[in-house]
Amino acid sequence: MAIVKKASTRTADPYRDNDVIDVRAPRVNQAIVALACLGALISGWWEIASVMGLQLVLGLLLGRRWCLPCLLYFEVIQPRLGEGEIEDSRPPRFANLLGATFLSGATLFHLAGLHPLGWFLIALVGALAALAAVTGLCVGCSFYKLTARLRGIRPGGVRSIDLVEVGAPSTGSLVVQFTHPLCTECRELESRLRAEGRDIVTVDVSKRRELAHKYNISVVPAAFTVSHDGRVVSRLA
Repeated sequence: MAIVKKASTRTADPYRDNDVIDVRAPRVNQAIVALACLGALISGWWEIASVMGLQLVLGLLLGRRWCLPCLLYFEVIQPRLGEGEIEDSRPPRFANLLGATFLSGATLFHLAGLHPLGWFLIALVGALAALAAVTGLCVGCSFYKLTARLRGIRPGGVRSIDLVEVGAPSTGSLVVQFTHPLCTECRELESRLRAEGRDIVTVDVSKRRELAHKYNISVVPAAFTVSHDGRVVSRLA
């Protein structure tokens, strides 16, 4: 008899597993940010956007339990719809940081009497948040990846991997995959590579953070074809 998975079943705890996040949670957050900015623009009460900015700051500093849009998703929406795909939380967190920065700047502009600049920042945040909520195109997330490249973290940046360090045999070509046990795309990539007959060694970035830092892994999954001497031949993901 088939076992039906309950909608409330979670593989990732939203309040403890902060390295990852349900992909739908940021879109709900962006939708609420967009509505708050729209409400501020329509009513002329810039304080609405300021409160939204404060919410973003609280969530970033104190965690998801202090983020009202997060609580709405994880306590009301997710238990009914079920858990979505799990992804690396760093890009959407960076997008929230940008949103909080811009809305804080808008508040300062309004307090200083520079209202046109304040309204411009509110409109900008609202437009980008609406774009992310409706289409899934997160400009802040893309900017995170761009800044990673500017810091030297790029697909071609890893030239060699210490096979002993990652616990891999030096007997032939293999794939070294940096992963997270809760990451949906990580599991899918690993399954596909194993189905192709690849020899795979996985590195759990939640346990080996020093290796993620050493090899500049900005987002998981990241997988590399590596020769027997540790030389990176190609990047697969």
